Amino acid sequence: MTTSETVWTQTQTRIAALKKEIGRVIVGQEDLIEEMLVALLCKGHCLIVGVPGLAKTLLVSTLGRILGLTFHRIQFTPDLMPTDILGSEILQEDPETGHRRFQFVPGPVFANLILADEINRTPPKTQAALLEAMQEKQVTVSGKSLALKEPFMVFATQNPIEHEGTYPLPEAQLDRFFFCLNIAYPSSEEERQIVLRTTAREAPASEQILEDGALLALQEAVLDVPLPEHVLAYIVRLVQASRPDSQAATDYIKKYVAWGAGPRASQTFTRSAKALAALRGHPGASVEEVQAVALPVLRHRIIPNYNATGEGVSVEDIVKNLLDSVPRTT
Repeated sequence: MTTSETVWTQTQTRIAALKKEIGRVIVGQEDLIEEMLVALLCKGHCLIVGVPGLAKTLLVSTLGRILGLTFHRIQFTPDLMPTDILGSEILQEDPETGHRRFQFVPGPVFANLILADEINRTPPKTQAALLEAMQEKQVTVSGKSLALKEPFMVFATQNPIEHEGTYPLPEAQLDRFFFCLNIAYPSSEEERQIVLRTTAREAPASEQILEDGALLALQEAVLDVPLPEHVLAYIVRLVQASRPDSQAATDYIKKYVAWGAGPRASQTFTRSAKALAALRGHPGASVEEVQAVALPVLRHRIIPNYNATGEGVSVEDIVKNLLDSVPRTT
């Protein structure tokens, strides 16, 4: 067996163990879990949209525990300050010498996996502090840049119901999120299982199954998944067709879209198609993988216009139209 085959076998074994361990704690949500694992394998940040009570915190913390990552949850509120996230310098006195000096006390952003709960509840200045960390993988405190330890990923949540007293993320900041995921209500059977598991004397608990550094190894292995030229061509056609001023745009896109997806969408499609192929045990990325990740990739990158708003055309409708209208081959 060659080195690449050995790495691929190890990757598949680890992925199968991950899925099995997650299923011990989380009921249902198979598609959502698969999408979150894709983002983790791609070192991507996620925006999760869902009503309260759907186990968003439990899901993210469970992933962190299974993957052997340090996990911090930050509750975003209107009075949250950037220093509450990044940390600050505090004046300390040496008990022996009596000398005083500033010592940096790290904030909760210094962890591998961050849950930014209700990120749109805090003002733009505080949002920007977290977004800088997401983009640059470092924070700046008192003019000093401090690197964040890899892996570093942020899963932010938003409540789609309440909008009073919120600060919506601008489109440029939304584009920094790798995926935008919608978490749905469980089915009746899934809800029955949730009730049984959570009202017993002992609820199922997850255990760490990956050793330190294993996630980084998986992330590196995903980069080597082949991407055929025809799949790359399909990705480019799909993203180009989402732009109303493009020659590839259909009349439907020109009628309902104000702004299409940028180049970051093509990059995200490529990386996520590779990761999904690895998760599913496929030898290379395919058009099917690209179509499977289309909604989380484009959901927050396509901006509908007033026609769409007036006629009740959603972003999901637009993405589905794209998938139907863009040819798989040329």
